[in-house]
Amino acid sequence: MWLFLLFVAVPLIEIALFIQLGGFLGLWNTLAIVIATAFLGTWLVRTQGINAMNQVRGSFSSMQDPSEPLANGAMILFAGALLLTPGFFTDGIGFLLLFPPFRAAAFKYAKSRIKVQTFTTGTPPPRQQPRQHNQRSDVIEGEYTEVSPDKPPSDKPSGWTKD
Repeated sequence: MWLFLLFVAVPLIEIALFIQLGGFLGLWNTLAIVIATAFLGTWLVRTQGINAMNQVRGSFSSMQDPSEPLANGAMILFAGALLLTPGFFTDGIGFLLLFPPFRAAAFKYAKSRIKVQTFTTGTPPPRQQPRQHNQRSDVIEGEYTEVSPDKPPSDKPSGWTKD
């Protein structure tokens, strides 16, 4: 139900803001602001997205919890979608999501509402190998066929050599 109300309310808010600001600023100024916020938002999303990707890589390489950098990246991506959507309300929310203290507060709020059951980092636990009769590591089991020296080689290439 909340999602339906959101899909109805956001366009209505955008239309009302366009009418109000368009009447106050004029058509061309309003369109110029919409286009300028799209370009500015694209540039900000790109620069902050690169930083977020570097933070994600850093958390993976140092084997730390990547949830905050991943959440930052998701919020930046969502901000980019909002900033490319024409409208003043969506631009306001998009610019708010590009503000790092707001993202930190949103992550802290989401983290308090979400319960993680398990989280592990590092190498996965070793898989159970079927028990073998011979436990030596230098023994390779396989099948073989003894070739007598009397047998002539076949005329076909084996496929392992280049002819």
